[in-house]
Formats: sequence, structure tokens, C-alpha cells
Amino acid sequence: MNDTIKNKLTLLPAQPGCYLMKDRQGTIIYVGKAKVLKNRVRSYFTGSHDGKTLRLVNEIVDFEYIVTSSDMEALILEMNLIKKYDPKYNVMLKDDKSYPFIKLTAERHPRLIITRRVKKDSGKYFGPYPNVQAANETKKLLDRIYPLRKCQTLPDRVCLYYHMGQCLAPCIKDVDQAEYRKITEEISRFLNGGYKEIKKELAAKMQEASEEMDFERAMEFRDRIVHIEATMEKQKMSTTDFTDRDVFGFAVDKGWMCVQVFFVRQGKLIEREASTFPIYGEPEEEILTFLGQFYSLPNHFKPKEVLVPDSVDAFMAEELLETKVLKPQRGQKKDLVKLASKNASIALTEKFSLIERDEERTVKAVENLGNHLGIYTPHRIEAFDNSNIQGTDPVSAMIVFIDGKPEKREYRKYKIKSVIGPDDYESMREVVRRRYSRVLKENLPVPDLIIIDGGKGHVETVRDVLENELGLDIPISGLVKDEKHRTSQLLYGEPLSIIALPRNSQEFYLLQRIQDEVHRFAITFHRQLRGKNAFQSKLDEVDGIGEKRRKMLLKHFGSVKKIREASIEELKEAGLPANIASLLAEKLNE
Repeated sequence: MNDTIKNKLTLLPAQPGCYLMKDRQGTIIYVGKAKVLKNRVRSYFTGSHDGKTLRLVNEIVDFEYIVTSSDMEALILEMNLIKKYDPKYNVMLKDDKSYPFIKLTAERHPRLIITRRVKKDSGKYFGPYPNVQAANETKKLLDRIYPLRKCQTLPDRVCLYYHMGQCLAPCIKDVDQAEYRKITEEISRFLNGGYKEIKKELAAKMQEASEEMDFERAMEFRDRIVHIEATMEKQKMSTTDFTDRDVFGFAVDKGWMCVQVFFVRQGKLIEREASTFPIYGEPEEEILTFLGQFYSLPNHFKPKEVLVPDSVDAFMAEELLETKVLKPQRGQKKDLVKLASKNASIALTEKFSLIERDEERTVKAVENLGNHLGIYTPHRIEAFDNSNIQGTDPVSAMIVFIDGKPEKREYRKYKIKSVIGPDDYESMREVVRRRYSRVLKENLPVPDLIIIDGGKGHVETVRDVLENELGLDIPISGLVKDEKHRTSQLLYGEPLSIIALPRNSQEFYLLQRIQDEVHRFAITFHRQLRGKNAFQSKLDEVDGIGEKRRKMLLKHFGSVKKIREASIEELKEAGLPANIASLLAEKLNE
């Protein structure tokens, strides 16, 4: 604990609020809330912690705090700060799923369709259905029962659906709007949970048709009842009413939390969703943050009712979500909450082995690498490699690993601009200068370690640029390969020396992954550039041939080779003016 933190701890107020933890680069790495800031923030720097929390604490070199007037205000502020700063130690829920709805259109001849976009129109939307199969099965059922049109545009003749009794054929005859109103009202009632009443009505109509000896119509009602039973009775009833509700349960172990959400629609459990993430505060506080983030996602619609375990503050949750939140004490609802929590506990147990294995390969490997080099844990590693063939099409590439995992969004490609000929050192000098000039100019994250795919000369070149030109002090190491092009030695220090790493250690395997990845990325870029230049160079050198004519020629002849073999007359027949055809033939025959 440094002096800055010690002094700030003595000034913390005994009030609710949010705190923002910073690393040595001033980046906010964690945002938390507290009922009493003084107690909560001090707890990070006193007592013992598990390895996960210890890693967070070891990175903290400063913190800020914001006092709020209430716990609810602190909760809302925490959610906003997490969205703003996206701290790496906070769970940030991201969901690109869009759940489907069943839509009853408001057209002259209405249709039933599946859609994932809710528009402000006159149509009626039912859902969302977290289980897309449930939405499709329900629509198929309604299509069989109710004869609405199925085609997007009206044809000029009747289709198979009319002959099957599943369409009123508005394409060839007028349909009374009163009949449409009756059908749409029944569909709305059905989708709002009234399918049992509709089934009873169909059974009564079937009986009536049988008594009137209209057996064909009775069979039609019977088939509709069978379809309803086959589709709607597949799932076990979870509640006796038809209220849409979400059921939350959670489990906590070894500093990790798993939250299970059961989606209950029309009284049926139709889907579940699980989230597992590390926590650094109290579970009862973390679940409130989770609830707020969960329903802030555009595809998570608030149901009429949310069920939570006993330990959750239902009053704060209800105020936060602005929907009904219950802590059931008995009956089916209580059983559902217990079931969700039980599933969370099972999922968490199953995840631990995978989590531990992943941490061994990534976070712990990074920590061990830092210990071997005698530096701070290199959470952010940037690696460089050059690629060229005898100086032609020289390129360089940079990759980024964060906590032992590749961050592909931050990979960068570089075309060498100022170096002529095969000069690896000067190419590396140019690329490093361009990269870290931009880092300084745009205030981008500074790496904790730079790895160069090369030996002593490459490392010294990079050090000269960073220290003497840019004034940066960043640890630099080199990776040397053996005669079989495999990772062999790690160079580090001043003067450079070999750092002995156990060949079977996770930190050595991490370096292998980094070296292989940066080499792959660089050589792939070089091949793309070389292929592009080889394919286009001769055609591009001719004045009057741009992209449009190049495509036209390639489409006409099939390859550059066949273009080269073509006569001037054939080039003119392909669409080139005479003067450009002559220039092209001359250029390709050089």
C-alpha cells in the first residue's frame, strides 16, 4: 500500500457512494458501490483475500470516490460509471441477441409473422420469446387453426393453403372485416394465455358438429384441438396463472457468482440464461448491479413480475427496475427460485475446473513471466514482427495480449514506408516510432511489456527509439527461434541476457503462443499484400486502366496470363480503346 492510498483511507467518509480503483497508468480498473465507503474501501487493503481479489488489489495505486445521498443513488451511479469506463475487473453484460416476437399485422388482410424488430405501427406484438423454437411452433399452430393469409403479396390465384382450409383466399374473393376481427381477437386471446378456453370452445363445437352428423367439420375441430395439445402441452406448467415473469437465482463460491434466469411466459418455463463472473463485493449488492445491467440491455424486456431469492433487497430492486419484484415464501414460485439457485450452484461447480485451467494458462502465466523478468505483472503485452521477401513488399505487424489472451480488436498492420531494401532493423525502428508516437499523441494504453520477434539487434533498435526519441521507459524483450523456427530463448535486461524459463511452464507456452500469433499475423498480411500487388501491378501501370476496366478485362479473359496472350484486336473487342489496348499490349509484353 503506497502513501497516497494510506492518506486517502483516513479521509474516507462513513456515507454511501461509489469508488473507482486506478492502476499505475491512471486507468480505472474497477468501480464499486458501498453503503459505507469508509468500511468498504478499507476492506480491500486489510485482511486476506483470494487470488482473484489479490490480483485486483496489487494493481491499485490510487482511488477516487463519489459520495451519494442514498444506497439507490449509489447503485444507479455505479451502473452508469461501469458503462462509461468499462473497467476490466467489472462484469459488463453484453447481449447481441434479439428475441423474436409473434406479430399480428394491421393490414387490410392481416397476417401472422415472426419478427425481431418492434416498430411503432398498428400491429400487435406478442412476446418476446427467449426460445425461438417456441415462437415458431406457436406460429405454426396458429397458422393451422386460423385461416389468415400466409403470402406476403396477394397472388392472382388460390394457393395450397386455401385447399387445406388454412386461408380465406382474399386473393380471389372479398373477406368481411367482421370475420377478420373475430379471428384476430381469438388469436390475441390465445397468445395472452387463453388457449385453454379456446380448446374448450373447440371441443364444444366438435360435439355440436357430431350431433348434427357433420363429421367432416367435427374432424376439423378435433384436429385443431390435437394441434393445441401437441404444441402447448409439451412443456410442464410452472405456475397456475399466465403471468409473464423472470425468476432469478444465484450461487456464490470462491469469489465467483453464477446467476440463472428462468423466463416464464404464459405460465410456462420456456428458456433459461446463465451468467458466471468474478465478484469483489457482497453477493447481495452484486446481484442488484446485475439486475440493473440485465434489464438495461435492449433485448431484455421487463416482465410483469420478477422473482428473487430471500437475500435480495426486493424494495431496492423494485425501485431500480420499476416493475413488481417479489421474494416468494412458499408454493410454486418459491420452488422456481430454489430451482434457479440450484441450477446456478451446479453450473458454478462445473465451471470451476475450466476457470482454473484457463487462469493457469493466462493470468498466472503472465504473473510468473513478470516474476522471471523482475517487472510488474505485464497485463498488457504488445508484440512486433517483420515480414518481407528480399526487401519486396515489406510489412510489420503488432498484436496485443491482455492478461494472457489475444485482443484481436487491437491488432495493427503496417506497410513500411521509409525503408528501401531488406533492412529488418530500420523497418522495426520505423514501425515502433509510428506506433508509440501515436500512443503518446492519442493517450492510448501503454503496454507493460514489449516483445520483439528477433534478437539483440532488434531489441536494441527498439530501445533506442523508445528511450532516446520518445522518452518512454517500457520493458522490452526479444524472442529468439532455433534452427527449426521454434521459440528458443527469451532475451531481457540491460545488457541483454538469456532468461531461463522452464520449457514445460505455462509462461513459456504463453511466449510460444505470442510468437506464433505475431508471426502468423505478419506473414498473412505480407501474403495478402504480395498477392494483391502481383495480381494488379502490370494492369495498374497502364494509364487509362482503372478498377472498372481491370475487372472488365479479367472477367472477359479470365486471367492476367490470357490478357498477355491476347492481340490488340482482341483487347479492343473486349472493350478497350485502340490507344489503351496498344499501351497494355506493350506493357504486358515487356
